[in-house]
Amino acid sequence: MKVSSNVVKLLVAAGALAVAGSAAAQAKGKWAVSLGAIEIEPKVESGAISAPALPNSLGDVGKDTEPVAIINYGITDNITAEFTIAKPYKHSIYGAGSIAGTGELGTAHALPPTLFAQYRFFSPNAAFRPYVGLGVTYAYFYKETGSFRMTALTDPGGPPTTFSIDNKLTYSGQIGAVWNFNEKWFLNAALVKTRLRTDVHFSTGQNQHMKLDPKSTVLTLGYKF
Repeated sequence: MKVSSNVVKLLVAAGALAVAGSAAAQAKGKWAVSLGAIEIEPKVESGAISAPALPNSLGDVGKDTEPVAIINYGITDNITAEFTIAKPYKHSIYGAGSIAGTGELGTAHALPPTLFAQYRFFSPNAAFRPYVGLGVTYAYFYKETGSFRMTALTDPGGPPTTFSIDNKLTYSGQIGAVWNFNEKWFLNAALVKTRLRTDVHFSTGQNQHMKLDPKSTVLTLGYKF
């Protein structure tokens, strides 16, 4: 996951100012729960729909924002396990390449729960704690629904085209920070990048490979136990 040098410098500078703070951050054996929102934006590189589609019939996928819940457990003072689960995302699917501008071709719901292992910098009593994480993500797709435009492109005059997307087990990288207001309440912000490549299968017998590699932005308010 690439992170701009300006973001890294900002986190380091803020940490230098806050490390002497007295707020109690999460430590070994402690639980924390936070709620907020997550925006997921696929960074699509599409393969072409197989014949008999028009040459260079590519696809694109829209972004979505949903509520998210995050549960943390301190394995040590610096190593944390985190589980992230959001309300299922609903993504619109559009044409690209030779079929760009054809409107919404369909929709698909996605549920990608992720289990992270994090390293949190500074001591448990720091008011500001940046962290990095690496996690396992299971991308589950369901309720894939095609529009009349999809049928017109894949099987003109035929029955409505349906499609399915392969579920995938993959990995995610994470960078973020926690700001502790007091011994119980904190604000959490993170950027997540997921490696995700999958295949789309149409009822017409056609297929399409998709590189999605979504970027996620997370902001939550949490409580420590």
